[in-house]
Amino acid sequence: MRISRALSTIILGVGVVSPMIFANAKTRAAETVFVMSNNADKNEVIAFTHSADGSAVAQNHYATGGRGSGGVNDPLESQGSLTLSEDHSLLFAVNAGSGDITVFRVNNDAGTLTFADRTSSGGSEPVAIAQHGNLVYVLNQGGAGSVVGLFVGQNGKLQPIPNSTAFLSANAVGGSSVAISPDGQTVAVVERLTNNIDTFHVNPDGTLAKVVVDPSPAPGAFSAQFAPDGKLVVSETGPAGQVGASAISSYSVLTNGTLSPVSQSVHTFGDANCWNAITPNGSFAYVSNAGSSNISGFTIGTGGVLTPIGPTILASNPAGSTNLDIAISADGKFLYTLNATVGKIGLFAINSDGTLTELPQISGFPAAAGFNGIAAL
Repeated sequence: MRISRALSTIILGVGVVSPMIFANAKTRAAETVFVMSNNADKNEVIAFTHSADGSAVAQNHYATGGRGSGGVNDPLESQGSLTLSEDHSLLFAVNAGSGDITVFRVNNDAGTLTFADRTSSGGSEPVAIAQHGNLVYVLNQGGAGSVVGLFVGQNGKLQPIPNSTAFLSANAVGGSSVAISPDGQTVAVVERLTNNIDTFHVNPDGTLAKVVVDPSPAPGAFSAQFAPDGKLVVSETGPAGQVGASAISSYSVLTNGTLSPVSQSVHTFGDANCWNAITPNGSFAYVSNAGSSNISGFTIGTGGVLTPIGPTILASNPAGSTNLDIAISADGKFLYTLNATVGKIGLFAINSDGTLTELPQISGFPAAAGFNGIAAL
């Protein structure tokens, strides 16, 4: 069923959400990575294109039409502020300063963007977005803290889902990531300040059921991503003040929304692990240890078991990079880290065994200027 028909059905009150059909991403001769300026006066998305060896970098700027929060380094404290749709045909960006979100259509062949829509986030200070089929959920960090649902059409136009606002466990909990399970049945949110992991069942009309609050068994939960097998992978900064104590965990989401640990607090041997990314085939998970400026890697085995790859620390950015958000290309060949402190993007080739090969960093944006968000074609 096409999105126009699905929206008409919902407007008439039937309450059926149908899957969206997007065009498939095509293989390109070059790779493209996007970062978001989060500028308080004029938020922008910047696109960088590179060849397989990391050379021949070009860039384009695209205005979101909204305002970011500004700041110096990691002001949003979130993962998913810049998010590609599942098929990479749309790019979603949060405008934390103006309380809205922007959608761009993506030309996969050229790695270019076309403005599609901008609409209210339904709350205060949006910091993260997740998409599945024709459903989009935006995490609002400010005020009461909420998740709000929208429908998205093939052309990128957004329509709020009536009565879809779902609140987190309390006010000012520091919501830092939002993710949708591969089957579209569960939305997961991490509350950074309370160390809770929230789950919401997705109702047939796109609204969310009452929050189920799962206290994280380990300290410092920051971000959560679903692997293709449905397991939830959570990054943990670890106990405050301990060196090399960051960790990563995986969970099964039970039918009642509670979490069942699979691998609990596997050490990354780095500091301030706040972000993680999973390869499209679900084989590997990587984490960005911002405090130690390095990357750790894990295989995802049967049932979601996490096993360190080699010495766990697989690659390093230059000292002081404070690598933030992390992304993997759609073909699973490259891993990117947002080194906002120095105004560069860390670039690594992903080898068949999960190890990483460092490539030249991508330069071209201001250092310590509040950049947040990264996504890759």
